[in-house]
Amino acid sequence: MKTSKNGINLIKKFEGCRLTAYKCAAGVPTIGYGHTAGVKMGQAITQEQADRYLKDDLVKYEKNVGKYDSKYRWNQNEFDALVSFAFNIGSIDQLTASGIRDRKTIAERILQYNKAAGKVLEGLTKRRKAEQALFLKPIPKNLKAAAIESHHAQLN
Repeated sequence: MKTSKNGINLIKKFEGCRLTAYKCAAGVPTIGYGHTAGVKMGQAITQEQADRYLKDDLVKYEKNVGKYDSKYRWNQNEFDALVSFAFNIGSIDQLTASGIRDRKTIAERILQYNKAAGKVLEGLTKRRKAEQALFLKPIPKNLKAAAIESHHAQLN
């Protein structure tokens, strides 16, 4: 499964895009849409590089969420919400207790991850509420049917 445009827009909304390096609330050098790998203070990038970093970074977090798909069979909204969460936190392993928690508990616990350096941050609280709302948002039945048809078409 891949992050939908809806999921990407959620990440973009809360990460924002900065084309020059800055230190995030946790003190980590960051650039673009929350990209941290190899970032040096004083570094500058183009919008195209920011978009490429986001696309490349999503792969890691999609894999992290996807490794639990055999247990949970995520729908697109759940997947998108959890990729956003993982993009920000680094992983959903602790949130899911490595696949032990049920969906209800996961949805409830999303809100608890609203701190950076031990402090509750309003921006993280808003992000977690948005992720939780998306996680809990039902997929319309006609979209479910279309997804099943698409999946069957890929198998044939």
